[in-house]
Amino acid sequence: MRLAVLHATHYDYGSSLSYAVQRLYLTPQSFGAQEVVSWSVEAPGMKNALTYLDGFGNRVHLVTYQNLSGPVTITASGIVDCIDRHGVVQGLACPAPDSVFLRQTLATAPSSAIRAMADKLGPGDALDRLHRLMSDVHGKVAYEIGATHAHTTAAEAFADGRGVCQDHAHIFLGAARHLGIPARYVTGYLVTGQGASSTAAHAWAEALVPGLGWVGFDPANGKSPTDQYVRVAAGIDAAGITPIRGSRRGGDSERMTVEVRVEFAQQ
Repeated sequence: MRLAVLHATHYDYGSSLSYAVQRLYLTPQSFGAQEVVSWSVEAPGMKNALTYLDGFGNRVHLVTYQNLSGPVTITASGIVDCIDRHGVVQGLACPAPDSVFLRQTLATAPSSAIRAMADKLGPGDALDRLHRLMSDVHGKVAYEIGATHAHTTAAEAFADGRGVCQDHAHIFLGAARHLGIPARYVTGYLVTGQGASSTAAHAWAEALVPGLGWVGFDPANGKSPTDQYVRVAAGIDAAGITPIRGSRRGGDSERMTVEVRVEFAQQ
Protein backbone atom coordinates (compact mmCIF):
# COMPACT_ATOMS: atom_id res chain seq x y z
CA MET A 1 0.00 0.00 0.00
CA ARG A 2 1.43 3.38 -0.99
CA LEU A 3 0.57 6.14 1.48
CA ALA A 4 1.03 9.90 1.21
CA VAL A 5 1.61 11.73 4.51
CA LEU A 6 1.42 15.41 5.40
CA HIS A 7 2.07 16.49 9.00
CA ALA A 8 1.99 20.25 9.52
CA THR A 9 2.49 21.99 12.88
CA HIS A 10 1.80 25.71 13.02
CA TYR A 11 2.83 28.05 15.86
CA ASP A 12 1.57 31.60 16.41
CA TYR A 13 3.12 33.87 19.04
CA GLY A 14 2.10 37.07 20.77
CA SER A 15 5.62 38.48 20.46
CA SER A 16 8.77 37.86 18.44
CA LEU A 17 10.88 34.76 19.02
CA SER A 18 14.41 35.66 20.05
CA TYR A 19 15.70 32.08 20.01
CA ALA A 20 14.35 28.54 19.69
CA VAL A 21 15.83 25.04 19.61
CA GLN A 22 13.69 22.06 18.61
CA ARG A 23 14.23 18.34 18.30
CA LEU A 24 12.22 16.78 15.47
CA TYR A 25 11.17 13.13 15.47
CA LEU A 26 9.45 13.39 12.11
CA THR A 27 11.39 11.10 9.76
CA PRO A 28 10.38 7.45 9.17
CA GLN A 29 12.94 4.84 8.16
CA SER A 30 12.76 1.91 5.78
CA PHE A 31 12.55 -1.63 7.17
CA GLY A 32 10.81 -4.90 6.38
CA ALA A 33 7.28 -3.49 6.54
CA GLN A 34 7.83 -0.12 4.86
CA GLU A 35 9.96 1.54 2.22
CA VAL A 36 10.33 5.31 2.31
CA VAL A 37 10.00 6.44 -1.30
CA SER A 38 10.47 10.15 -0.61
CA TRP A 39 10.42 12.30 2.52
CA SER A 40 11.18 15.89 3.47
CA VAL A 41 11.03 18.03 6.59
CA GLU A 42 10.67 21.79 6.26
CA ALA A 43 11.36 24.00 9.27
CA PRO A 44 13.19 27.20 10.17
CA GLY A 45 16.87 26.37 10.55
CA MET A 46 16.53 23.09 8.66
CA LYS A 47 19.33 23.99 6.24
CA ASN A 48 21.86 23.86 9.09
CA ALA A 49 20.13 21.19 11.18
CA LEU A 50 22.11 18.56 13.02
CA THR A 51 20.81 15.09 12.10
CA TYR A 52 21.63 11.89 13.93
CA LEU A 53 20.37 8.50 15.06
CA ASP A 54 19.53 8.48 18.77
CA GLY A 55 20.08 5.66 21.25
CA PHE A 56 16.90 3.92 20.07
CA GLY A 57 17.78 4.14 16.37
CA ASN A 58 15.38 7.00 15.56
CA ARG A 59 16.28 9.62 12.96
CA VAL A 60 16.34 13.03 14.70
CA HIS A 61 16.83 16.57 13.40
CA LEU A 62 17.94 19.32 15.78
CA VAL A 63 17.09 22.81 14.52
CA THR A 64 17.80 26.23 15.94
CA TYR A 65 16.58 29.63 14.77
CA GLN A 66 16.39 33.16 16.09
CA ASN A 67 14.86 36.60 15.66
CA LEU A 68 11.62 35.53 13.98
CA SER A 69 8.71 37.96 14.17
CA GLY A 70 6.08 35.89 12.37
CA PRO A 71 4.43 32.49 12.77
CA VAL A 72 6.43 29.26 12.52
CA THR A 73 5.39 26.20 10.51
CA ILE A 74 7.11 22.81 10.59
CA THR A 75 6.03 20.35 7.89
CA ALA A 76 6.92 16.71 7.32
CA SER A 77 5.66 15.05 4.16
CA GLY A 78 6.39 12.16 1.86
CA ILE A 79 5.46 8.87 0.26
CA VAL A 80 5.86 5.48 1.95
CA ASP A 81 5.20 2.00 0.55
CA CYS A 82 3.81 -0.22 3.31
CA ILE A 83 3.49 -4.01 3.55
CA ASP A 84 1.31 -5.95 5.97
CA ARG A 85 3.72 -8.03 8.07
CA HIS A 86 1.17 -8.67 10.82
CA GLY A 87 2.96 -6.18 13.03
CA VAL A 88 6.36 -7.88 12.87
CA VAL A 89 9.22 -5.34 12.80
CA GLN A 90 12.34 -6.59 11.02
CA GLY A 91 15.32 -4.72 9.66
CA LEU A 92 15.40 -1.87 12.20
CA ALA A 93 18.46 -1.52 14.41
CA CYS A 94 18.04 -0.38 18.02
CA PRO A 95 21.33 0.23 19.86
CA ALA A 96 19.64 0.18 23.29
CA PRO A 97 19.54 -3.19 25.07
CA ASP A 98 16.14 -4.87 25.22
CA SER A 99 16.11 -4.60 29.01
CA VAL A 100 15.80 -0.80 28.73
CA PHE A 101 12.20 -1.33 27.60
CA LEU A 102 11.32 -3.01 30.89
CA ARG A 103 11.67 0.30 32.71
CA GLN A 104 8.45 1.87 33.91
CA THR A 105 7.98 5.63 33.84
CA LEU A 106 5.46 7.92 35.51
CA ALA A 107 3.36 7.66 32.34
CA THR A 108 3.38 3.84 32.16
CA ALA A 109 3.56 2.77 35.82
CA PRO A 110 0.72 0.23 36.21
CA SER A 111 -1.90 0.61 38.90
CA SER A 112 -3.08 -2.42 40.87
CA ALA A 113 -6.00 -2.67 38.41
CA ILE A 114 -3.67 -2.76 35.40
CA ARG A 115 -1.46 -5.33 37.09
CA ALA A 116 -4.51 -7.46 37.87
CA MET A 117 -5.61 -7.32 34.22
CA ALA A 118 -2.16 -8.44 33.13
CA ASP A 119 -1.92 -11.21 35.72
CA LYS A 120 -5.25 -12.68 34.58
CA LEU A 121 -3.66 -13.51 31.23
CA GLY A 122 -1.85 -16.34 32.97
CA PRO A 123 1.02 -18.36 31.48
CA GLY A 124 1.24 -19.46 27.87
CA ASP A 125 2.45 -18.41 24.46
CA ALA A 126 3.82 -14.84 24.58
CA LEU A 127 2.27 -13.75 21.29
CA ASP A 128 -1.14 -15.04 22.30
CA ARG A 129 -0.91 -13.32 25.70
CA LEU A 130 0.02 -10.01 24.10
CA HIS A 131 -2.86 -10.19 21.64
CA ARG A 132 -5.23 -10.89 24.52
CA LEU A 133 -3.72 -7.99 26.46
CA MET A 134 -4.27 -5.70 23.48
CA SER A 135 -7.88 -6.85 23.26
CA ASP A 136 -8.42 -6.28 26.98
CA VAL A 137 -7.05 -2.73 26.87
CA HIS A 138 -9.14 -1.99 23.79
CA GLY A 139 -12.28 -3.27 25.51
CA LYS A 140 -11.74 -1.56 28.86
CA VAL A 141 -10.73 1.92 27.68
CA ALA A 142 -13.06 3.71 25.27
CA TYR A 143 -11.48 5.93 22.63
CA GLU A 144 -12.63 9.48 23.39
CA ILE A 145 -10.87 12.58 22.08
CA GLY A 146 -10.48 15.20 24.78
CA ALA A 147 -10.99 12.81 27.69
CA THR A 148 -7.29 13.00 28.62
CA HIS A 149 -4.33 15.31 28.10
CA ALA A 150 -0.64 14.96 27.25
CA HIS A 151 0.33 14.27 30.87
CA THR A 152 -2.40 11.77 31.75
CA THR A 153 -0.89 8.57 33.13
CA ALA A 154 -1.79 5.01 32.23
CA ALA A 155 -3.23 4.50 35.71
CA GLU A 156 -5.46 7.57 35.41
CA ALA A 157 -6.78 6.72 31.95
CA PHE A 158 -7.43 3.09 32.91
CA ALA A 159 -9.34 4.14 36.04
CA ASP A 160 -11.46 6.57 34.01
CA GLY A 161 -12.05 4.06 31.21
CA ARG A 162 -11.48 6.69 28.53
CA GLY A 163 -8.54 7.93 26.53
CA VAL A 164 -6.79 8.29 23.19
CA CYS A 165 -4.12 6.25 21.45
CA GLN A 166 -1.37 7.60 23.71
CA ASP A 167 -3.24 6.32 26.76
CA HIS A 168 -3.97 2.93 25.21
CA ALA A 169 -0.29 2.51 24.37
CA HIS A 170 0.87 3.56 27.84
CA ILE A 171 -1.51 1.11 29.52
CA PHE A 172 -0.33 -1.71 27.25
CA LEU A 173 3.31 -0.84 28.00
CA GLY A 174 2.75 -0.79 31.74
CA ALA A 175 1.02 -4.17 31.69
CA ALA A 176 3.54 -5.83 29.36
CA ARG A 177 6.51 -4.60 31.38
CA HIS A 178 4.81 -5.82 34.56
CA LEU A 179 4.79 -9.27 32.95
CA GLY A 180 8.52 -8.99 32.24
CA ILE A 181 8.05 -8.38 28.50
CA PRO A 182 10.11 -5.53 26.98
CA ALA A 183 7.76 -3.07 25.28
CA ARG A 184 8.23 0.30 23.61
CA TYR A 185 6.09 3.29 22.61
CA VAL A 186 5.75 3.97 18.87
CA THR A 187 4.70 7.07 16.94
CA GLY A 188 3.55 7.16 13.36
CA TYR A 189 0.56 7.58 11.09
CA LEU A 190 -2.57 5.62 10.24
CA VAL A 191 -4.66 6.11 7.15
CA THR A 192 -8.36 6.35 8.01
CA GLY A 193 -9.79 7.03 4.56
CA GLN A 194 -9.20 8.97 1.37
CA GLY A 195 -8.93 12.66 2.15
CA ALA A 196 -9.21 12.08 5.90
CA SER A 197 -7.36 14.41 8.24
CA SER A 198 -6.91 14.74 11.98
CA THR A 199 -5.23 16.93 14.59
CA ALA A 200 -2.69 14.35 15.73
CA ALA A 201 -0.41 11.57 14.60
CA HIS A 202 -1.03 8.01 15.82
CA ALA A 203 0.63 5.95 18.54
CA TRP A 204 0.82 2.27 19.40
CA ALA A 205 3.16 -0.19 21.14
CA GLU A 206 5.69 -2.85 20.21
CA ALA A 207 6.62 -5.82 22.38
CA LEU A 208 9.49 -8.28 22.15
CA VAL A 209 8.22 -11.77 21.27
CA PRO A 210 10.60 -14.76 21.47
CA GLY A 211 11.22 -16.18 18.02
CA LEU A 212 9.64 -13.23 16.22
CA GLY A 213 11.40 -10.16 17.56
CA TRP A 214 9.55 -6.89 17.95
CA VAL A 215 5.84 -6.99 17.11
CA GLY A 216 3.41 -4.06 16.95
CA PHE A 217 0.14 -3.89 18.89
CA ASP A 218 -2.38 -1.05 18.50
CA PRO A 219 -4.76 -1.24 21.50
CA ALA A 220 -6.65 1.87 20.36
CA ASN A 221 -7.88 -0.08 17.32
CA GLY A 222 -7.56 -3.60 18.68
CA LYS A 223 -5.20 -4.89 15.97
CA SER A 224 -1.58 -5.16 14.96
CA PRO A 225 -0.27 -2.58 12.47
CA THR A 226 -1.04 -3.36 8.83
CA ASP A 227 -0.07 -1.82 5.49
CA GLN A 228 -2.13 1.23 6.49
CA TYR A 229 0.40 2.29 9.14
CA VAL A 230 3.59 4.34 8.78
CA ARG A 231 6.07 3.87 11.63
CA VAL A 232 8.23 6.88 12.57
CA ALA A 233 9.92 6.52 15.97
CA ALA A 234 10.03 4.43 19.16
CA GLY A 235 11.04 5.04 22.78
CA ILE A 236 10.23 4.47 26.43
CA ASP A 237 7.03 6.54 26.47
CA ALA A 238 5.30 9.41 24.67
CA ALA A 239 7.30 12.17 26.36
CA GLY A 240 10.58 10.77 25.06
CA ILE A 241 9.62 10.84 21.38
CA THR A 242 7.23 13.76 21.04
CA PRO A 243 7.28 14.64 17.30
CA ILE A 244 8.42 18.20 18.09
CA ARG A 245 10.02 19.11 21.38
CA GLY A 246 12.18 22.03 22.43
CA SER A 247 12.47 25.36 24.20
CA ARG A 248 12.41 29.02 23.28
CA ARG A 249 13.07 32.55 24.45
CA GLY A 250 10.45 35.13 23.64
CA GLY A 251 7.36 34.19 21.68
CA ASP A 252 4.83 34.50 24.48
CA SER A 253 1.17 33.35 24.24
CA GLU A 254 2.05 30.38 22.01
CA ARG A 255 -0.84 28.89 20.04
CA MET A 256 -0.26 25.59 18.24
CA THR A 257 -2.40 23.90 15.60
CA VAL A 258 -1.67 20.56 13.96
CA GLU A 259 -2.95 18.94 10.79
CA VAL A 260 -2.16 15.35 9.86
CA ARG A 261 -3.33 13.99 6.53
CA VAL A 262 -2.66 10.40 5.43
CA GLU A 263 -4.04 9.24 2.09
CA PHE A 264 -3.81 6.31 -0.29
CA ALA A 265 -1.48 7.25 -3.12
CA GLN A 266 -1.22 5.89 -6.65
CA GLN A 267 1.76 3.66 -7.43
